[in-house]
Parts: sequence; C-alpha cells; structure tokens
Amino acid sequence: MTGKWQKPGTEAENTTFIEDAFGRPMQDLRISLLDRCNFRCPYCMPAAEFTEDYRFLSRSERLSHDEIFRVASIAVGLGVTKLRITGGEPLLDKNAVSLVSRLAALPCLDDLALTTNGVLLAPMAQSLADAGLHRVTISLDSIDETVFTQMSGGRGDLGKVFAGIEAAERSGLSPIKINVVVQRGVNDNGVLDVLERFRGTGHIVRLIEFMDVGSRNGWSLDQVVPSKEILKRIQAKWPLRAVGRNYPGEVASRYQYLDGEGEVGFISSVTEPFCGACSRARLSADGTLYTCLFATDGTNLRGFLREGEDDAAIAAALTKIWTGREDRYSESRAPAPVEAPLVNKVEMYRMGG
Repeated sequence: MTGKWQKPGTEAENTTFIEDAFGRPMQDLRISLLDRCNFRCPYCMPAAEFTEDYRFLSRSERLSHDEIFRVASIAVGLGVTKLRITGGEPLLDKNAVSLVSRLAALPCLDDLALTTNGVLLAPMAQSLADAGLHRVTISLDSIDETVFTQMSGGRGDLGKVFAGIEAAERSGLSPIKINVVVQRGVNDNGVLDVLERFRGTGHIVRLIEFMDVGSRNGWSLDQVVPSKEILKRIQAKWPLRAVGRNYPGEVASRYQYLDGEGEVGFISSVTEPFCGACSRARLSADGTLYTCLFATDGTNLRGFLREGEDDAAIAAALTKIWTGREDRYSESRAPAPVEAPLVNKVEMYRMGG
C-alpha cells in the first residue's frame, strides 16, 4: 500500500506512507556513515577476518553527507519518523556533527539517535546534543576489563566508554540505551553486573541474543542464551514486571524493576522473532538499501543519486523496494537452528545494527 510521496515541508507530509507486502510501514531508517570501526568485536568484525590490510570503502565509494541527507529527506517524505546513525563506528566520521545538524532539521522526526561504542563520545557529546541529536545507544558487552577487552577485539578502552556515557548524560542525550550482546560462556555471567551498574541511573540496558547476522562471526545456537533464561536470572535478584512497547514496531520486550530502579529490555531475534512488526530499512555507507538485518542483498541507490535522477524518481525507487518487501528471515528459518543457514548474508558492519 502506498500514499503519494510529498516533499518534506508540504501539507500532506503527515499522511504519506508506504507499506510492504505484509502491511508493515517503513518508519525507521538506519544510516551507516562508514564501514570502518575502531573495535574488532568477534560477533560483528572479527579480527582474524578484518585485518590491518582489509580494504574498506574509499571516500568516493561512500555516500557523501549531501547524498545521505537527500535519501533521508525523501524517506521522511514517505513516512519515516525515526532516523538512527550507525556505522561501523559513526564517530570516526569527523563531520558527523554537521550531518546530525542537517538531519535534525527535517520535519516530523520523532527520534534522531546514534549508536556508538562510546570510545570517541566524551569530547563530542555536547556538540552532538547542540546539533539536535536526541539520544545515544552505547554498545557495551561487559564491564569486566578482561571480558570487555576480549569482546572489543583488544581495541577498546572501558574508561573512555564510561566517560562517554557520563558526557552523554550531562549533555541530555537521553534516554541512554546500553546494548549488550549476550554470548554463552563469554559474557553471560556478567549480565547482572552490567544491570547493577546502571540500575537507578535512568539508562536502559537492552540484552540482545547473539544473532546469525552476516556469515563471518562463527554463530552457533549453543552460544545463544535465550532471553527467557536471562530473565529468570534477573528475576531471582530483582523482581520485574512486563510493560508495553513504547511504539508500534519496537523490537525490545520491556520490563521494569518493581523497586522503581529502571528498565531492562530484551531483543530476542533467535528465540522470539519479531519480523511481523519490523519497520526498519537500512542504508549502507555505499548507498545500498537493505530491508532486513539478515539480508543477502540489497538495492544500491548510489547510481540514482549520481546519475541525475530527481527526488521523485528516487522516491519511486524506495517505494518499489519497500512495497515489494517480503522479509521474514527470523520467523521463516528452521526452528532452533544448530548452525546459521549456509547463505551469504551481508555483514553487520556494512548495514549497521
């Protein structure tokens, strides 16, 4: 189903929308600024695969900020109300603040957020807030130095991450979300420590099942800790109550501490798929639009942008992509797969988490 595309700023902008084959609206656009990262997290960019001489995208191969803004503006005209800036590590882009300022000026945005590992955040937090960024999500898989070092591929600095979180809080980039990818035998025994660290701070810890994104992270089911198992561990120490989702399409199942000390979220793509409510599109740094985190391919918009197509033509391309969308990977794969299906899926660092 589609509505007529309108250039943002016109009267009809609030009534424009597009839906996929299952009636899911496109309301959330993830924008990857670049494919580089200063970490080598094993579940995303394992060091053995992404060595010092690995060839990442060149500047000319990546979308410019003008091109990113143009796609975002057109997407807003098609009903997108949430923008998330990702990477790689987006703060490696030295001009990220200026892009945030431009995106923040788009009409009808409910949420403008950025996901980061936090190491570079402290000196940039206030500038990002001043530019119009609403909030940040920090990827932090452990607060134990040894485990953190292992899960960042030996490249992280836990002190700088904490400094980044504190700077974000001072700058009003809230609510701050702390994303923890939970792997059995790696960091699952430290989950309660992470929760205890952030209880009462107003920051929301979200526990993410280890997912078979991409084809290089060595995923297997025995490394997945089901969210229900983690929930039981937490309940034994701090009673929780389930609460409703904040908005249609929110992927996290939300729980609040009964003592009022905050909130915990669970993202359970493996054991409790949420494809039916997914409203996310992902724009990679090279201009490829993906309609699923587990995609094997996408549609490259860079050619449209660089070959003189007008906004209406690009809007038509976006509409065709989304209205033809039938992705249901997590729901349609075999129940309880022991290993990831042998397909060449796009790596997470290319499309953003």
